[in-house]
Amino acid sequence: MIRPLIYACLVVTMANQLFGQDQDFDFAHEVLPILKTHCAECHSDGNYQGGFSIDSRESILESGAVEAGDAVASDLIDRISSDEIDYRMPPEGERLSELEIAALKNWIDQNLPWESGFTFKSSSWVAPLKPRTVKLPPGDGNPIDRIVNQYFADNKTSWPNRLSDAAFARRASLDLVGLLPTPDELNAFTRSSNLRRENYINTLLGRDRDYADHWMSFWNDLLRNDYTGTGYIDGGRKQITRWLHDSLLANKPYDQFTRELINPSDGSAGFINGIKWRGRVNASQVQEVQFAQNVSQVFMGENLKCASCHDSFVDDWKLSDAYGMAAIIADQPIEMFRCDKPTGKMAKPQFLFPSLGEIDAGQNKEQRLSQVADLIVDRRNGRFTRTIVNRLWQRLMGRGLVEPVDVMGNQPWNEDILDFLAEDLAENEYNLKHTLRLIVSSRIYQSACVTQPEPIVGEYQFRGPLAKRMTAEQFIDAVWSITNTWPAQPNAGVAEPQAVPVRSSLVVSDLLMRSLGRPNRDQVVTTRDDVLSTLQALDLSNGEILFKQLESGADNLLALELSKRDLIERVFLHSLARKSTGREFEIIEQQLGDQPDRQAIADFLWTILMLPEFQHVQ
Repeated sequence: MIRPLIYACLVVTMANQLFGQDQDFDFAHEVLPILKTHCAECHSDGNYQGGFSIDSRESILESGAVEAGDAVASDLIDRISSDEIDYRMPPEGERLSELEIAALKNWIDQNLPWESGFTFKSSSWVAPLKPRTVKLPPGDGNPIDRIVNQYFADNKTSWPNRLSDAAFARRASLDLVGLLPTPDELNAFTRSSNLRRENYINTLLGRDRDYADHWMSFWNDLLRNDYTGTGYIDGGRKQITRWLHDSLLANKPYDQFTRELINPSDGSAGFINGIKWRGRVNASQVQEVQFAQNVSQVFMGENLKCASCHDSFVDDWKLSDAYGMAAIIADQPIEMFRCDKPTGKMAKPQFLFPSLGEIDAGQNKEQRLSQVADLIVDRRNGRFTRTIVNRLWQRLMGRGLVEPVDVMGNQPWNEDILDFLAEDLAENEYNLKHTLRLIVSSRIYQSACVTQPEPIVGEYQFRGPLAKRMTAEQFIDAVWSITNTWPAQPNAGVAEPQAVPVRSSLVVSDLLMRSLGRPNRDQVVTTRDDVLSTLQALDLSNGEILFKQLESGADNLLALELSKRDLIERVFLHSLARKSTGREFEIIEQQLGDQPDRQAIADFLWTILMLPEFQHVQ
């Protein structure tokens, strides 16, 4: 049974729980056409009659015309339903149909789901394709910091405080290898020379297996690689696990890595081949169109899912663009389908950015794949390098230079940082570890996290790094590390016997991992939900998997025969990279009792794991 004091900790921890929006709501098809037809002319892109703007979800809510989650209480629904000439909307022209009104009601009741990255507000800025060499501001030190310093000066922003050594060690270790620093590692780091941070970064990046095991989760999500699930039973999916793990172990140059995925060997072909779904699928789910969607999203930051059905409502991509990419991998001529209906038109193989070069339709599939691989990694294709460095920045700093990371047509908050990192990656032989080292070595990365909600009005202004919730794998590895309850062996099919410890990235997902956000990877996943869900709260508070881990961990700690003080400080150092405060020590010592037993230690461990300080990389 959970003790009263510890239960109170849970209540406090869960008090800030937020509920996400319905991820299945089809905004682009169900709502966007209605807003475009009936509302956009008078209420978007600088024309805001009556002070009402539909440029974004935030501007709609700010207007007061809509009550999120309550269509009945929303003035917008009253107006589009009314027959009063001076009150109804739209005041002239065709009124909304009953079906359209019902769709808007449903949208509002579901808390206004919105297409990520979409806005009605036009912009004169056009995302460049070619690379750009950045002229750095004068000064010495890390190039990123020189650009940030100029940005802060221009925006009258103060630098955030510097992280303590211990806090830096915890953040860098979790970010680069996905593990908490052990108490021994932490003590050795804090007692080392003046170059300890630089040396520590190099040491972490030199731990090749830890690096590979950690970044497997990032790339498994991006490349739809999993170990069980839909398609593997009947051969409709094929793992790329061994190839991927070997590539990460060797720190394979990113251009070579990409070539081997697009123009694959047997070991890496599972990505571009997509999933051969069982049963009937719509036209946008066939393997050829999956190829177009997946390659464009992963390597060029463009989401073609909308354009795979029709000309996109949310950007400039056309149906012909998606099918042009799909035709590259097609064994036979492929007919274009619009909204799942045949058009009678055959797609011509075409690269997403045809200005870089053409695909020779007369070549066989293997030759066409070689051509598209060449175009993707072409030095003239700045989108390729910008996309990956933006993903790495988002992973390390909590928010991308461009947001969302799959809408690289959006304007970055700082073009110079994006373009510098992109060109620097190419000039350093596409070495991803080099880019990670450069970012983690910067003063801005080594600064304290800031609290910065997204602005409702106006442009985003960068102030510093943001705290990030641990991924499912980071959390599970942390629990296994603290409790010494690592699995006996992996079940992911890596190339060689796995050294201890066996990481969660290389085992089949269980119920706890899934509730903590590890996806099933039937689709490309570029970012995971960062908000605590009800299911996560339940699994963390009363789930059998975590409960058994903590009991086994308590047994392992009891076997060490530590004093209460040593036990408490060991857990605090390993979990939070700090010692307990006087008050914390008093409370925990009292709860452990004179002779700590299995249940008391398990409760102590659970209390630490529930702290936001533990669950965040900050």
